[in-house]
Amino acid sequence: MMSLRSKALALVEVLLRVPPLFVVDEFLKISLGLPVSSGEEVSVLSNVTDDHVDVTDAEANYYDANFYNAFFFTFLKFLVCCLGCMSALCVFVLYTKHLIIVYLYLMSLGIVFVSYWTNVSAIKQIQAVTLAATSTQPSASILEDILNLNLKSLLDLDGPGILVIQNFAIQFTLSYVFRNVHLGPRHQTIQKFLPITFMAPSFLAMLPVPPNLLHHSPVFSALLPLFLVKYVLWSSAYDVIQVIYAGYQHGRLFVSNFGLSALVETEWIRLNIPCVLRVFWVMRVAEHAMLLLMDNYDEDTEEGLKVSTLLAVQSLASMAKSLLVTGCETITAVLGMTSVISFFCHYIGSFFQWILLTDEEEDKSIGTVSAILFYILALQTGLTSLNPEKRFVRLCRNFCLLFTALLHFLHNIVNPMLMSLSASHNPSTHRHVRALGVCTFLIIFPISLLVYLWSQHTISTWLLAVSAFSIEVIVKVIVSLMIYSLFLIDAYRSTFWEQLDDYVYYIRAFGNTIEFCFGIFLFFNGAWILLFESGGAIRAVMMCIHAYFNIWCEARAGWSVFMKRRTAVNKINSLREASVDQLDQLDDVCAICYQEMHSAKITRCNHFFHGVCLRKWLYVQDRCPLCHDILYKIDNDPNKDNTSEASNEENSNNQNILLEDEDPDLLLGEGVR
Repeated sequence: MMSLRSKALALVEVLLRVPPLFVVDEFLKISLGLPVSSGEEVSVLSNVTDDHVDVTDAEANYYDANFYNAFFFTFLKFLVCCLGCMSALCVFVLYTKHLIIVYLYLMSLGIVFVSYWTNVSAIKQIQAVTLAATSTQPSASILEDILNLNLKSLLDLDGPGILVIQNFAIQFTLSYVFRNVHLGPRHQTIQKFLPITFMAPSFLAMLPVPPNLLHHSPVFSALLPLFLVKYVLWSSAYDVIQVIYAGYQHGRLFVSNFGLSALVETEWIRLNIPCVLRVFWVMRVAEHAMLLLMDNYDEDTEEGLKVSTLLAVQSLASMAKSLLVTGCETITAVLGMTSVISFFCHYIGSFFQWILLTDEEEDKSIGTVSAILFYILALQTGLTSLNPEKRFVRLCRNFCLLFTALLHFLHNIVNPMLMSLSASHNPSTHRHVRALGVCTFLIIFPISLLVYLWSQHTISTWLLAVSAFSIEVIVKVIVSLMIYSLFLIDAYRSTFWEQLDDYVYYIRAFGNTIEFCFGIFLFFNGAWILLFESGGAIRAVMMCIHAYFNIWCEARAGWSVFMKRRTAVNKINSLREASVDQLDQLDDVCAICYQEMHSAKITRCNHFFHGVCLRKWLYVQDRCPLCHDILYKIDNDPNKDNTSEASNEENSNNQNILLEDEDPDLLLGEGVR
């Protein structure tokens, strides 16, 4: 029961934070009051520009005055929209108790205006009906009908009596709600007098009062509730300022103690932003879907058409297209769609982890990274500024890029699974079958996607990018399967396989080289898009990030791996090779992997190790695993100091190196084996 109650409260808190997002979204729909480029505005500007060629001074002053007036009102509208957005965002970040107070105040203010306009509308209708009735024949007032119990006249649907009864019911309901939600002083006299003020125009409509007095009665009936609302506003001004200042102080102290990232993370969790964005986007799309259904129903009713199944499917397809287009027309809508996509990607990752029988938290990162990637793609391609047709095409292309990136994330889940199954000699056949099934999917799906895309579309920079990502994931899966096969072969060998390390290195080097080449290709592809198709600061920044992390850092890391491996090989080759007689006389196992030695290297301290095991040890440090003596000595290097202090310094520099071509699980697995 408590769990259900807590879930209900969490849902209510999420729903309370959705309306401010709708407010911000409405301001963004009108571009914060700034003029948007359209054909009409362009023609007006062009006419003004052309007229400046042959106009007189008076006409020029006229155009200048119009320009300054338009600029002033546009600037004023922009300021109002910005203040509205800031106010909505401030309401969004409030604590729940303050949020409830704000909604109660807004509800009471809304009730006052609804009551006023309802009274105005009812009085106009009553006066119109009464005037029409008296023009044909003299009629008694509503009060006389009540005193005479003239129910027929009172309940006449075309008479004023039914209008008064309806307005009585509406005003009584509004007054009851206002009494319970307003934040003003709740004196007993005021509480009793509120229903009378709400229903005063209805009472006056029953009496034979002058039309002028009846016409202004809604204004007088709204004075008391409006006074209470304004009293709350002025009396709470200091409290509002105090709450804002307390929030500022809390944020400043939190940042000084824990940092800005900790503050953002804490507020992100407190506000439950992903869930709020999802609810906002779903409600926004549901609203648009209802409008589309109503429009389609009206058109079908007017035309009297019986839509066939094919036309119904086409109508649903066009509706889905319209919902997708309107679902990303503003920045807030894009954020909501991003949250929904993150939700689905999270469960896709969970589904594949369920297939692989793993319990890692990689699926959580899949949802987060997918959301970040989709939002960056939306900003980079200017999704919100495109017209509906181009926006739909760009959205579909972004989805294709996201799907290919999702395949890379799935490979990151299955790759360690394959390595652990092969290195640990796991006899569970169904786990091997599940992992291999996922790898088969990661090969077949991108191939099918490429076949479809290349058969339906002409060559373009977008298609080249999708193809590069798809081929890259295929290569990565093939590399993982080859290494998995080598480890399985090694698991069923009875002797130590010294060439395994070299084979694994060559295969991974091939895969890394292919990925590096695709990284360079994607950089030039992006440069072509930036220069000749669609530029932008965001795209330029992303290209710089790609060039640094995916090209420069990868090239530097690859070269470092190559040089360190070559250095380790040279160090191993400088040691003596053990003869068969020495190995028979030793009759011991390698102290690193605990495997029998059919070949070995002899260190300066006369210890025997496998050459490949000793090479892996040299990746970590340069001392003997048993006696911690220096493993090698180079006499022809005058700049090399071979003292213990120099060696300790080199060991400290190499202690945390983990090369990409070596798997730590493999090294530990060989030790266990």
